[in-house]
Amino acid sequence: MTQTLAETSISNRAERLDSAGSAWAERIGQNTASASLQFRATADPVGSVGSTIRAGRHEFTVDEPAALAGDDVAASPVEYALGALISCQVVVYRLYAHQLGISIDSLDISADADLDVRGLFGIEEQVRPGFGDVRLTVEVSGPDAEERYAELQAAVDAHCPVLDIFTNPTPVTTTLRVNS
Repeated sequence: MTQTLAETSISNRAERLDSAGSAWAERIGQNTASASLQFRATADPVGSVGSTIRAGRHEFTVDEPAALAGDDVAASPVEYALGALISCQVVVYRLYAHQLGISIDSLDISADADLDVRGLFGIEEQVRPGFGDVRLTVEVSGPDAEERYAELQAAVDAHCPVLDIFTNPTPVTTTLRVNS
């Protein structure tokens, strides 16, 4: 089932951002260990190469297009990765615009990426299986000077968690459990 997010007013968003920021500052001030969050997602294989993903209280489907052996009923893993990146950008743009006192009238973010399937299929070992290049386009409008939006972009680039995952090596440990 698809959930639709309701539009919220700028003042309501500001109240929510202030409230969340204050709550986290108080929580971390009392116990710095509370700043560390853990996340978990699980996958159940479905269809040809698809998955049902559970993350927290949410569930969604991931698939591949027919050309990659999928049933093409949902976005692919790499499309979800791009979606994660641009949705995190939206969050951090709104957060830092509020913190920096920068007004945003409209915000549109898109991501384009290139992937060479020779890496995925092991056709050429020197070809990376993941994205070779990711390009973000951020279109923002508002009454502030262009320099202020450049300041905002710098803050977002420095603090966006998913951009950090894309741009810095993140250790991944795999534990294989074989059940007989």
